[in-house]
Amino acid sequence: MKKYLVLAGNIGAGKSTLVGLLAERLGFKPYYEPVAENPYLSDFYADMVRWAFHSQLFFLTHRVKSHRALMNEPWSVVQDRSIYEDAEVFARNLHEQGSMTDRDWDSYRELYRTLIGLLPPPDLVVYLRASVPTLKKRISMRGRDFEAAIPDGYLGGLNRLYEEWIASFDLAPVLVVPGDRLDFVAESKDLDSIVTTITERLRDRQGALFPWDM
Repeated sequence: MKKYLVLAGNIGAGKSTLVGLLAERLGFKPYYEPVAENPYLSDFYADMVRWAFHSQLFFLTHRVKSHRALMNEPWSVVQDRSIYEDAEVFARNLHEQGSMTDRDWDSYRELYRTLIGLLPPPDLVVYLRASVPTLKKRISMRGRDFEAAIPDGYLGGLNRLYEEWIASFDLAPVLVVPGDRLDFVAESKDLDSIVTTITERLRDRQGALFPWDM
């Protein structure tokens, strides 16, 4: 039976890497974050309050299209980041830091809630939980200059929003992977544990934390 698996997590948590590994081990088709040229980005960076809503609306529209497209695939898929994170973490962060007005945030949230009510939810969300030091280490290892300057406070704020979102997410089962303790790249046994646990959760649809993370 076709399955829809989502990998969620902060910048540097290892989502893209794990998507590739799971696709290979489970025989799923990988779906990475869509690359799209946001026509509002230059305006957004020049005036965030003026253009935050427009920029996030573009990303939301693109996410909906991607979500709908992968639902039409005849095979099981594993997706790198979801529409839920766009709204519940990144757009919310813009609102909390004052870059999106209350009026724009309310309009955005109403549209988002309407759209997710029309989209099939995933069979399982795998959340890669990682502390800021772990995120910074992995960001450094992949050597992207534009990410090297991301402040610790920004990553910490996103982590807080991720935790709040995961704690209240009820559209699908959730599996929390303790990213500080598991190295699914260097340690094959860690990857084996993750694959086995995901397979079990997809079979019975009972989301759970890893036993050693409870």
